[in-house]
Amino acid sequence: MLNEQNFMAKNLIIVESPAKARTISKFLGNEYTVTASMGHVRDLPSSKLGFDPKNGFSPEYEISKNKKKTVADLKKQIDKNTVVFLATDEDREGEAISWHLLQALGLEKRPVKRIVFHEITKPAILRALENPRDVDQNLVDAQQARRILDRAVGYELSPLLWKKIKPGLSAGRVQSVSVHILVEREREIRKFVPVEYWKIKADFAEFSAELKKLNGKTAKVVNESEALRIEASVKQGDFVVTEVDERMTNRNPAAPFTTSTIQQEASVKLGYSVKRTMVVAQQLYEGNFEIPDYSGGLITYMRTDSVALAELALTQAQEVISSEYGVKFGLKEPRLFKNRTANAQEAHEAIRPVDLSLKPSAVKDHLSSDQFRLYSMVWKRTLASQMASAEIARTTLKIEAGVKKECQFVAKGQRVVFPGFLQAYTEALEGQNPMVAEKDVILPKVEKDQQLPLKKLNLEQLFTKPPPRYTEASLVKKMESEGIGRPSTYAPTISTIQDRGYVEATPEKQLKPTSIGEVVTDFLTDHFAEIVNLGFTAKIERNFDRIANGEEKWVEMLGNFYQPFHQRVVEKDESVTRAEVLKRRELGTDPESGKPVSVSIGRYGPMVQIGTRDDEEKPRFASLPSNLNLNEVTFEEAMECFALPRTLGNYENGEEIIVNNGRFGPYVKLGKNFFSLPKGDDPLKTELAQAVEIIREGLEKKAKSTIHDFGDILVLDGRYGPYIRSAKKNYKIPKGVDPVSLDEAACLKIIAEAPPPKGFKGRKNKTAKKQTA
Repeated sequence: MLNEQNFMAKNLIIVESPAKARTISKFLGNEYTVTASMGHVRDLPSSKLGFDPKNGFSPEYEISKNKKKTVADLKKQIDKNTVVFLATDEDREGEAISWHLLQALGLEKRPVKRIVFHEITKPAILRALENPRDVDQNLVDAQQARRILDRAVGYELSPLLWKKIKPGLSAGRVQSVSVHILVEREREIRKFVPVEYWKIKADFAEFSAELKKLNGKTAKVVNESEALRIEASVKQGDFVVTEVDERMTNRNPAAPFTTSTIQQEASVKLGYSVKRTMVVAQQLYEGNFEIPDYSGGLITYMRTDSVALAELALTQAQEVISSEYGVKFGLKEPRLFKNRTANAQEAHEAIRPVDLSLKPSAVKDHLSSDQFRLYSMVWKRTLASQMASAEIARTTLKIEAGVKKECQFVAKGQRVVFPGFLQAYTEALEGQNPMVAEKDVILPKVEKDQQLPLKKLNLEQLFTKPPPRYTEASLVKKMESEGIGRPSTYAPTISTIQDRGYVEATPEKQLKPTSIGEVVTDFLTDHFAEIVNLGFTAKIERNFDRIANGEEKWVEMLGNFYQPFHQRVVEKDESVTRAEVLKRRELGTDPESGKPVSVSIGRYGPMVQIGTRDDEEKPRFASLPSNLNLNEVTFEEAMECFALPRTLGNYENGEEIIVNNGRFGPYVKLGKNFFSLPKGDDPLKTELAQAVEIIREGLEKKAKSTIHDFGDILVLDGRYGPYIRSAKKNYKIPKGVDPVSLDEAACLKIIAEAPPPKGFKGRKNKTAKKQTA
C-alpha cells in the first residue's frame, strides 16, 4: 500500500474553480499541485443572525455543508512540510476566500503565501509565485463588513416584510435600492402626459434641412395651426443660405472595458444579459479550452473598475496596430484614460486580451460562439483605445426663410476624412445602431446668399415620449454612476431582483417592477428611507472603500449603522399595521352585489376582492394575473378575473380542460395534471387550441421522465437522477437499485424506510434561510 505521505503536496496552490486549476496546472511542474476550493468554504449560518452585535459584531462563521468534503480533501493534501499558496481572485471577495481558507484549514499560525495575478498566463503565474505577500486584512475586513451589514438588513427586514406584506419576501441593501430606481422610473412613465409637437422639414434637390429657430429662438411648434402658419409664410418667401460652416473635428475612442462597460456594450451589441456576459468573460479569463500552441486565459480579470492598461499591453498594441492597419493608425505616445469611478479598486487593470497578437480569427475555431463574439469585442475595443483619433469634416448649412425671414432651417453633413480607430471599432450607444454612428452624410457645394428652390415642405405631427424603462445595461450604468454596488455585485443584483419576483423583463428586454416590487419599495421608502436612498447606499460603499484602504475600522462602521437600524425594525414591527402597508386600491362597485371592488396583496400575491371583511357574507377573491399590475389594472380587467377558472372544452380523452390563475402563475389543468402557461400569456384570453398544444407538449415531456406510474406513486427520472414521488414528497432511490426494476411494493418499502429530512424542525426553520437576502 502507498504511504499516505506520497499524497501530500510539496507546493499546494489553491484557487476558486476547477477550470482555473486545470489551466494553471499546465504551466507548472510536478512539484506543484493546483486544486480548487469551489468558491467560499465558510459563511454565516443560514438559520440565525450569525453575528453578535453586543460583542464587536463577532461573526459565527461555519464551514458550509456542501464544502465539508472539499475542506477535508484539502486538509489531506497538507502536512507540516507543505508550502500553501492561496491564489484566489485579487478583489475583496477573493481575499476573503483566502482568509476563510486559512481558518478552515487550520493554517493561521503557519506561514502561508498569498499570490495574485490578473491574467492566467505562464509568465503571470511565475511572477506571482516569485512575489508572494500576506493576506490583506483590510480587504478581508471590507468584505466582512459588507457581508455582516447585508446579513443584518436581510435578516431583520425580511421577517417584517413577511408579517406586513406576504410570506417569502426578502429585502437586501443593494437589491432594494435597485428596485427603487426601477419603481421611480415606472411611476414617471405612468404619470407622463404626451405633449404634441410638430417637426417641419424642407426638402431641396439634393438634401433636407430642419426648422431649428423661429424669430431667433429655438423653434417650438406645438399644434397644427402653428405649423400651417409657418408653411404659409415660408412658401411666400425664398430659402437663402446665410451661413456655410465647414470644420475639421476629431473623435477619440472609448476607454478599454471595465466590468460595467463590457456589460453595457455586450447588451447593446450582442444582446447578452449581464449574467451571460460575466459567465462568458469568466470562461475567457480561466482559459479552459484547447488552442494549439497556446495555454492559458485569453483576457485579464473581468471584475474591475480600472481603465488602465499595463505597459506591456500598450507596447504590444502599437505593434499589432502597425501590422494590422498601418503605422499612421497608431500613436507615438500611449493614450491614457482617467478612471470614472471615484475609488477604482477592484483590480489594477482594464479588461483586455492577454496577448493582443492573438487575433479573434486565429482562435475562432477553438471557442464557442459566445466566447468568440465577446473576445472579438474586447480585442477590438482594446486596440481602438490605442489608435489614432478619427478625423471628421463636419458641415453645417443655415438657411433663412419666411416672409419676415423669421425661420432658420439647418442641415448637417459629415465626411470621415481619416477613420483612425473607427477602422477597428465603434462604441455602441443604447438605441443607436453602431454601424451608422459615423456614416457619411454628404451635402452638396452651396454658397452663402445662394437661393435654394424648395422641392417639398414636410409637416409631421409628433408627441413627446415618456422616459424609457431601464434595461439591464442602462441599470448597470445607473448603479455605477450613483456609486451603488461594485463590479462584482452588478450582475448578481440584477439576477436577484428578477429571481425574487420584484422585477420582470418585458419582451423588449426592459425591466419593469411587479406589483410586489412596488409594494415592498413603498414600505421601505415610508419606514426605512435610508435603505432605498441612493446617497446613503453610495456612502456605505465609500465606507467599505475606506475600510479596504485601512482608513476606517469595520466594527465602528457597523456600530454606527446597526443600532439605530435594529431599533427602528423593533418600533415598526409594533407600530405599523398590515392594512396600512398594503394600501388597498378601490376600483369601483360590483353591479350585481353593490359591494366595493378593490385590489391589494394577499397571502399568495396580488388579488382582486369584492366586498370587505366587515360584510356578513365573506368577500369574493380572485388572483390577479402576472401581466396586470395593481397600480394600473382597470375595473373592467379586475372583474374579468372572476371569470376564472374557465372551462375551455375537452381533451382527446374526454377530460375537461380548465385554465386558471394560481399562486405560481397561470396554468392549464387536465385531471390531476397542471401545465404552466408561457410567460406573459393571459389566462383570460387562452383558447382551446393553444391549451391543447400546451397539454400535449407537457404530457410528452412528462412521459419521457416517467419510469413507472403506480397512480399515487411515480418513479421519475429528474435532472439529478431517478427518484420516487408520492404525496407531493420526493424520495431517493438507494444506490445500486435499478429504478426500472422497482414495483409498487418496493417503492412503498423505500418510502417507509426513508429517513426524515435533515434539520427538519417545522415551518419556522424552513423559511429562515430566506432571511439572508
